[in-house]
Amino acid sequence: MKKIVIIATSLFLSLSMQAQDRPQPKPGPAPKINIGKPQTFELKNGLKVLVVENDKLPRISYNLTIDNAPYTEGAKKGVADLTSSLIGNGTKTISKDAFNEEIDFLGASINFGGNGAFASGLSKYSTRIMELMADGALNPVFTQEEFDKEKAKLIEGLKAEEKSVPSIAGRVQRVLAYGKSHPSGEYLSEETINNVTLADVSQNYATYFNPQNAYLVIVGDVKFAEVKANVEKLFGTWKKGVAPQVTYSSPKDVQYTQINFVDAPNAVQSEIAAVHITNLKMTDKDYFAALVANQILGGDFNSYLNMNLREAHGWTYGARSGLRGNKYTSNFSATTQVRNAVTDSAVVEILKEIKRIRTEKVSDETLQNVKAGYIGKFVMDIEKPTTVARYALQTKTQGLPSDFYENYIKNINAVTADDVLRVSKKYFLADNLRIVIVSKAGDVLPGLEKLNIPIFYFDKYGNKVEKPEEKKASADVTAKSVLEKYITAVGGQKAVTDVKSLFLTGSTTVPGAPAPLTYINKTDANGKLMIELTMSGMSMMKQVVNGNTGFMAQQGQKMNLEGEMLEDMKGLAHPFPEVNLLKKEGVSLKGIESQDGKDCYAIVNGKTTSYFDIATGLKVADVTATPQGSSAITYKDYRDVKGVKIPYNYIMNVGFDLDIKISEIKVNEGVSDADFQ
Repeated sequence: MKKIVIIATSLFLSLSMQAQDRPQPKPGPAPKINIGKPQTFELKNGLKVLVVENDKLPRISYNLTIDNAPYTEGAKKGVADLTSSLIGNGTKTISKDAFNEEIDFLGASINFGGNGAFASGLSKYSTRIMELMADGALNPVFTQEEFDKEKAKLIEGLKAEEKSVPSIAGRVQRVLAYGKSHPSGEYLSEETINNVTLADVSQNYATYFNPQNAYLVIVGDVKFAEVKANVEKLFGTWKKGVAPQVTYSSPKDVQYTQINFVDAPNAVQSEIAAVHITNLKMTDKDYFAALVANQILGGDFNSYLNMNLREAHGWTYGARSGLRGNKYTSNFSATTQVRNAVTDSAVVEILKEIKRIRTEKVSDETLQNVKAGYIGKFVMDIEKPTTVARYALQTKTQGLPSDFYENYIKNINAVTADDVLRVSKKYFLADNLRIVIVSKAGDVLPGLEKLNIPIFYFDKYGNKVEKPEEKKASADVTAKSVLEKYITAVGGQKAVTDVKSLFLTGSTTVPGAPAPLTYINKTDANGKLMIELTMSGMSMMKQVVNGNTGFMAQQGQKMNLEGEMLEDMKGLAHPFPEVNLLKKEGVSLKGIESQDGKDCYAIVNGKTTSYFDIATGLKVADVTATPQGSSAITYKDYRDVKGVKIPYNYIMNVGFDLDIKISEIKVNEGVSDADFQ
């Protein structure tokens, strides 16, 4: 079954960006920034309105933001999510379908959430677009039917992320950095979502969706007087309210740098994040120096972290750091994803680069290049109406000086190497880091323990647990005995031998793809294999092995298989590849490991580790090391087909979970020599 991993790895192989050595052009004079100043007014109910007239394009955008302080939801975490998803599903005056049809007819875009709404479109429809947005935001209809649908979708989304290592890592990072009682540390669960009722949603809307802290930013081809009249007409009836005052404990950093480890037996690579709390504000005098320092450390492609972990060592597709100003408590993080074998080395290099920026002055060339890149992006962004709207809003909500963005370039250019060194010592903490690692304990803990950094263990919800126990197989268990038990579990030696060919047909979906993929797999016992993925009848990829030869065809290009890849495919060219493993030298028993929630024997064959359920003998998963990290596939839903058990469900991790569901399996029929030509 490892054959599916090979085709998926080929299909979803990412193309790496290659840095090119080019002479840096000399910087010219700083461009003069002219950001449209908003005209403002305020309604009696407290809604603040900012209008920026811009007639360069015949377009208009409306951004309604309710700037409430973050709040906790406790046992009903999910009420805000459900409120957000229900706003805009029709109003008291127009049905959901009619509402969406009119938006499509106007060629507009309107989105709603618990913290406001956004709309954009052609300026000739500006009045109607504002009417629809105001109606959807101020007159929502919350029905039990729509509530039940959105609740089911939210729970289904949680289940889909249950085994996602990046999702687990993100949740644990927030829980440990902020604490579960902090708004940024709370997380959704099926239990808390099920605690939410329709009445809770209505109450949440009534409590928090009010104009006291609301801002409406309008940018585009409009006239102030006309817009003002329309806003007063459409939003003047919005009932005035008072958002609750919220309090919660401020999060604290750890007293000393430590590793917070989460065992994820299904992990095909390690998620690493070095995090600590920050209180950087956009009004702080250090703000611009901190932005530049973060850009140097891990903010862009040429940063210290990325040049080290990606370019110098080839361990990752990218390493990044994040630091931003916020009027509420935020955090600094340095993150990457690496293959398990180099997890400890990656931690060492991350800490080295943090120490470097705290102790060594950045070179003049690097500093100038980073500032030039930052300024270039800033200049490009201000051409976008959405950026102008965001800047106008931030000026108000973050309490910025009115000329903050006009002086942006000047303030970036004023940052010196001494400034970078100073703020790095303040905002990149070397002694109070949580190094949160989510990975496979058996693969990475021995290396991490050698770093002499204290290690504490947590489950996937941030609860403290004991160190994962290593389980050992009994002396009488061997790779041969595990494989023989598998053959017995799927039907026995005779039944397996009687299978001369297999023909599998199934389907899967790829995020963003216009149509589902059809999966076809044909094998025979004479060393032949054909795998093909098609979309709407068109071949997307095809791999064939016919004895000692093979090829791969993709997008009209054909390539002969050679060397290691051909040998791997030849090993899979059998209805039950485990039969070939029984005859192969060098196959070994690694031990007992958990996989997909089951205790399994781990059998190593070159770069592939196969996992067999101790209880049933059936194969649970294959994990194959690749230059990019590793590929994994889980086997589920074994069913009897003419005396042998075959999985009807393959879940493959290729950066996301690719769920292949088999619809038909034919034994000893539907396969001919012509399939392998």
